[in-house]
Amino acid sequence: MTSYKSDLLRLLDERGYIHQMTDADGLDALAQKQVVPGYIGFDATAPSLHVGNLVSIMLLRRLQQAGHKPVVVMGGGTTRIGDPTGKDEVRKMLSDDAIEANIASIRRAFEQFLTFGDGPTDAVMVNNHDWLGKIGYIEMLQKVGTHFTVNRMLSFDSVKLRLEREQPMTFLEFNYMILQGYDFRHLSDTMGVRLQMGGSDQWGNIVNGVELSRRMDGVEVFGLTTPLITKADGSKMGKSVSGAIWLNADALNPYDYWQFWRNTQDADVGKFLRLFTDIDLAEIERLEGLQGADINEAKKVLADAATTMAHGEQAAVDAAETARKTFEQGGAGDQLPTHTSNGPIALLDAMLALGLVASKGEARRLIAGGGARIDGVAVDSDAVIIEPAGQPVRLSAGKKKHGLLHFG
Repeated sequence: MTSYKSDLLRLLDERGYIHQMTDADGLDALAQKQVVPGYIGFDATAPSLHVGNLVSIMLLRRLQQAGHKPVVVMGGGTTRIGDPTGKDEVRKMLSDDAIEANIASIRRAFEQFLTFGDGPTDAVMVNNHDWLGKIGYIEMLQKVGTHFTVNRMLSFDSVKLRLEREQPMTFLEFNYMILQGYDFRHLSDTMGVRLQMGGSDQWGNIVNGVELSRRMDGVEVFGLTTPLITKADGSKMGKSVSGAIWLNADALNPYDYWQFWRNTQDADVGKFLRLFTDIDLAEIERLEGLQGADINEAKKVLADAATTMAHGEQAAVDAAETARKTFEQGGAGDQLPTHTSNGPIALLDAMLALGLVASKGEARRLIAGGGARIDGVAVDSDAVIIEPAGQPVRLSAGKKKHGLLHFG
C-alpha cells in the first residue's frame, strides 16, 4: 500500500478502492487542508440501482466518513442521451416523467448509505438536467465543443469498441462524454467540487472533465477510479442467475438481498467485507482467515452487515432468521419470496413468478437435473400442475433458493 497522509486516501487505499488517480499527491494534499466536495454521477434508467453500483455508493460513504462532502449527481439530463461506455446498443428513450420517478425512487436507497443535510460534510443530491437542460446548442458548441477534438474522442474505448464492432453509435451518444465533462466543470464552478470518482470504465470521461475545468477556468480538479469489481469466478458484480441484485426493497426482497451476500464465494469474503461493510479491518482479517465450514460464519456476518446498511437492522435480523428456519429447521420462514395464485398453476410458471429462475428454459433444466422440489420432494416432470392447497406450498430451486406459493 502507498503511504498517503490524508485520512481520505488512507481509508480508500486500505479498503481496496483505488485504481487510478489523475494526481495522487495533489489530491492527498488537498484532502489534508480542506473539506473536499466529491461527486459520482448515476443515470436514472430504472427505479432502483443495483449491487453493481454499490462500490460507487460506498465511495461516497467513505468520502463522508473521512470528513468530506458527497455530491450525488443524478443524470436527469444525461439519461436522455445514454452513456455508450460498455454498451453495444442505443439506450431506449425514457419520458421525462419516468426519469423523475426513477430519481425519486433511487434517492431512497442513497438515504440508507449517506447522511443528507445542509452541513459542510452532509450529502446533497443534484440533477444535471437543471443545468444541461438550460444550455443552448450553439452555446455548448462555442464554449465547450472547442475543447474537444474528434480525434481524441474517437480514441476512447466507449467509441472505438462500438466502431470496431460495426455497431451503430448515434451523434446523440457521441456527445455524452462532452456533457459529462461539462458536469464536472459546472459543479466545480458552482459548488466547489474538486473530485470526481467512478468505476475504471469511466476513466476517459473523468479525465475529460479534469481537462475541461483546467482549460475553461484554470481550476485544478481531480479524478479517482476504482478497480473493476468482479467475483472470484470472473463474473460481473451485481448479477445473479435470476437477474440484477437491486438495492430497493420493492425491487428485490431483503431476504434475497441477504442471500446474495450469504452465497459469496470463499475467496471473495475478505474483499467484500472491506468494500461493502464498515466492519473494522482487524476483524475482517480474522474473518477471512477462517477455514472450512467456519468461513460460513464470515459470510453470515457479511450478509448481516450489508443488509443492515441497505435495508436496516430489522430487515437483516428477519432475513437471517428466515434463513435459519429454512435451512436449519426445514421450515418456511417469514421473509421468503411469495406469489399468490388464484387457482391451479404450472410449476414452471410458479418458479418464474417467485424469481427462483430467470426463464422457463432454466426451470426445465433444473427439473431435469433433479434440482427442483415441492415441499421438499424432488420433481421429475416439467409438466406438473400445482393444485390449490390449504397452506402455502414451498418451492425450491437447488439448496439455496426457496419461495412460498399461496392460493387466493
